[in-house]
Amino acid sequence: MSGRLMPCSPAEIGALFLFEKLTAEQLGRLCSEGRVELFDPGPVFAEGDPATCFYVMIEGTVVLSRRVGGDDVEVSRTSQSGVYAGAVQAYLGDEKPQVYRNSLRVSEPTRFFVLPADSFSGIMHEWFPMAVHLLEGLFLGTQSTQRAVGQRERLLALGSLSAGLTHELNNPAAAAVRATSSLRDRVGHMRHKLGVIASGPYQRDALKSLVEIQERTAERVAKAQPLSPLEASDREDELADWLDDHGIQNGWQIAPNFVQGGLDVDWLEQVAAAVDDEILQAAVGWLNYTVETELLMSEIEDSTARISHLVNAAKQYSQLDRAPYQVADVHELLDSTLLMLSGKFGPLVKVVKEYDRSLPRIPAYPAELNQVWTNLIDNAVSAINGAGVEGTLTVRTALVHDQLLVEFRDTGPGVPAEIRGRIFDPFFTTKPVGEGTGLGLDISWRIVVNKHHGDLKVESVPGDTRFQVLLPLTAVDPDNATALEPDPAEEPS
Repeated sequence: MSGRLMPCSPAEIGALFLFEKLTAEQLGRLCSEGRVELFDPGPVFAEGDPATCFYVMIEGTVVLSRRVGGDDVEVSRTSQSGVYAGAVQAYLGDEKPQVYRNSLRVSEPTRFFVLPADSFSGIMHEWFPMAVHLLEGLFLGTQSTQRAVGQRERLLALGSLSAGLTHELNNPAAAAVRATSSLRDRVGHMRHKLGVIASGPYQRDALKSLVEIQERTAERVAKAQPLSPLEASDREDELADWLDDHGIQNGWQIAPNFVQGGLDVDWLEQVAAAVDDEILQAAVGWLNYTVETELLMSEIEDSTARISHLVNAAKQYSQLDRAPYQVADVHELLDSTLLMLSGKFGPLVKVVKEYDRSLPRIPAYPAELNQVWTNLIDNAVSAINGAGVEGTLTVRTALVHDQLLVEFRDTGPGVPAEIRGRIFDPFFTTKPVGEGTGLGLDISWRIVVNKHHGDLKVESVPGDTRFQVLLPLTAVDPDNATALEPDPAEEPS
């Protein structure tokens, strides 16, 4: 787009703050290599086009916008003379692709001083060589630092998750090992008891009845329902009294196993009726080993199922076997992230889930959303633990204006109003030195806004901080998604 050519006055452009320190000779060169153009209301340049010119507004009103999904989002509007935009990084040459990183339009007839990018680059290198070196170092160094620190942030998150997963896996694995060792011991005792019974003067029908009782006992243990502590205590007392009344030794040790296995006095009465008095002691002992082995096998099954669940959660969290862009259930992603981070919660953090399970699955990059959940949950947990008092992390999902809301609410001390506007800035952190890189929220913002074309907001007062992620319900062409690598945005200055 181009405007109507206008006369270029060295005195007029020299009054702009950007050029006020230049000599008359330098101002003359600017007018000879550049030009003044008048633009009617409408676009001046578009985001993504080759950055061919550097624009400095003389008078009028400019509006700067960025493309988010299919919409242009206004980021700045000003009438201040001297603001500039366009090929502001032309001095970098081929080190950085020179494209307009935003769109510029004018809302009223506006005059610009327009300098071709090549001329702007040559003038910068000739007039301000030290400044060019400093700017190159600042821009390229910042990018390099962001990449290095971003990689470090991901490694720290991976290490934290690995430690949490190892901790979570250790408990069921250790339980399975203990149960297996105990099971081997109980099976050995059962074989010995069976040998004792088989070698005794017992009738074949009595042994057959005992085996049938054992089978029914195993079935009953498998269907046992958990009891409250009070119910379990009362039933143990009843069973212990019955065992003592029938001369069964160590009844107080057997009773808890029978209660856990779902057996009661009526069941023992059936056993007593099915076997002779002389083998009741052996029968009860054998059934006790049966109950113990069934309980131990259930414990092993629960432990290994827990390990399998954790492995599946880790797979769900990492999305290693999934396509990068797919239709996903945010609740599955949230659950896997909460499980992976559970080792960090500690005794002070209570987690509450307020899910709207009727919400539809949405098109998304699941692995990257998990990174967002990780950053927001980690910050919330740190805030609660840092306060040193018990607190609650509430994870809520809902439908808000045709968008899916995921809200993380914590009861920590909150985000002070004076820094609330900076928390999404790269490298800004409130954590102590060495504990935070300041890129977690910046990366989260880029994933939600640039990658998913959603929104990320924060509301905070002491005792109630809410990070709200809003995601679209409809698909967005993944080929148009913006890269997540931090890249300083151009602003009119």
